[in-house]
Amino acid sequence: MPERPAPPPGPLGPAVAPPNPTSPGTAVAPPNATSPAPAGAIVPLPHTAPGSATGTTGTMIADGIAGWIGSAPLRELVARFGGRWPAGDLATVLAGLDEFSARHWDFRAGRERPEAREPDLDPVTAAQVHAAASTLGLVRPQPPARTRYAHLVVLGGLAHACLRRVAYAAHLLRTVEVTGEVAVLGSYRPLSEVELRTLAAAGLSGGETEVDTLDAAVRSTFGVTVPEDDDGLDAGHPHHSWSSRTYRPDGTPPVRVLAAPSSEPERRRAHTADTQRFWAGHAQLAPGEPVLLVTAPIYVPFQHCDALRTLAVPYGCEINTVGVDPALPDVTRLPEPTLTPGRYLQEIRSAIRSMRALHTTLAAAPSTVAITAETGPRRHGTDR
Repeated sequence: MPERPAPPPGPLGPAVAPPNPTSPGTAVAPPNATSPAPAGAIVPLPHTAPGSATGTTGTMIADGIAGWIGSAPLRELVARFGGRWPAGDLATVLAGLDEFSARHWDFRAGRERPEAREPDLDPVTAAQVHAAASTLGLVRPQPPARTRYAHLVVLGGLAHACLRRVAYAAHLLRTVEVTGEVAVLGSYRPLSEVELRTLAAAGLSGGETEVDTLDAAVRSTFGVTVPEDDDGLDAGHPHHSWSSRTYRPDGTPPVRVLAAPSSEPERRRAHTADTQRFWAGHAQLAPGEPVLLVTAPIYVPFQHCDALRTLAVPYGCEINTVGVDPALPDVTRLPEPTLTPGRYLQEIRSAIRSMRALHTTLAAAPSTVAITAETGPRRHGTDR
């Protein structure tokens, strides 16, 4: 399939079975089963509702996956790249889209995101990619759904993203009440030469790792210098090590900067799901607690679904994920990275994979969804 795709080759493929709203195996609805979204509307992400019963929560998440996966923008994008829509139940469709996106939208090939190549797309296709990404929720930042949360969680990333997200969390605290803590989550990923040069050019020092940058951002943004609590384990290798520093700024909730160990230390560094699980154990996340996650708009769909899998399913909490609003004054003075069609396609693929993992979790252990107040949250072995 050439990277400059031909116009859509007729129909999207055979329609799949109608949805069964009572099962995590819900099938994706055929194209004519729902009305098209209003112009400018964003396709809703899977979500949970406070106080939902165990079975209801699992069904709600599965239906949300089916709605996002089966939406017109994604179907049309698959057709634009010469694909035919997979037939079958939701698990089969997710597997088919995972395989399709691996062939056509994976420009990382196992590398870090900054090392991904950019595909050569014609202008019409590039415009369709951007329109689809916008409707699928990867472009426009949305405000928090609540004014009160138990916890605010900032997800780490590249150096410039770490600084922006911490600054945006401080901005959110002016309008959102947080009754628990602000958790800033990262890993011991070494900063690249590009990241180090970017920080130096902006007159900022972020240390040598992602968590160093997050820690520096917290100290600068919240005006703190020394953590009240400093714990961790130096295991001699970053994939095995962890750290937790808690600051107590005046007038705000406690701010914890946490670096997690990898759940597969022989294979890779800690990823987003590792940090979320590790933090939940430390924070003793409780059923029904609303959690606000901060990331970049382009990562909202995939990181939201990761959080549903790692936090909402085992702990029964409510997840709301928002992206940093680029319209706000940039206090970090760092250049905004260019978001290209290739970047959007890569993160649409990330969302598909995250939803597939979430659906697999629901199907494998539906009875664990929405833990009741009587049983309480499970503790992870990494939590002391």
